[in-house]
Amino acid sequence: MIRDDIKTATITSMKAGDSVRTGTLRLISSALKNRDIELRTGTPPADDDVLVAEVLSKMAKQRRESIEMFVAGNRPELADIERAELGVIEGFMPAQMSAGEAQAAIRGIVEELGATSLKDMGRVMAAVKERFAGQIDMGSAGAMVKVALAV
Repeated sequence: MIRDDIKTATITSMKAGDSVRTGTLRLISSALKNRDIELRTGTPPADDDVLVAEVLSKMAKQRRESIEMFVAGNRPELADIERAELGVIEGFMPAQMSAGEAQAAIRGIVEELGATSLKDMGRVMAAVKERFAGQIDMGSAGAMVKVALAV
């Protein structure tokens, strides 16, 4: 499980004295704990790794946006810190699908669900998110689903 890997990495980085990595791993653990608390009232996902992948994807997206803002604001030292955190976060994320693999997976889901028009986009996107969370960028997945449904 990814959670176990994060805990092990935290202990290892603490022993090694790597403060940047330790801090980032603690942020990840905190975000996971907050997500667990949010889900106490709702229905938890069947697979814990999907939950962890969602949290890591959200954290990675936040870091990428921060890097863009710091570069635009001429703050390279802060952008470097965010890049270091992004590297740690991406180390625990599931491998990303290539564009071709993502398109093939989306076409398979469209055929499986029998989706024929843009009205079915919500169902298809829900299935994509459920099966491939963390492996596909959901922003680009939306465009791929539109293309697949327009054909």
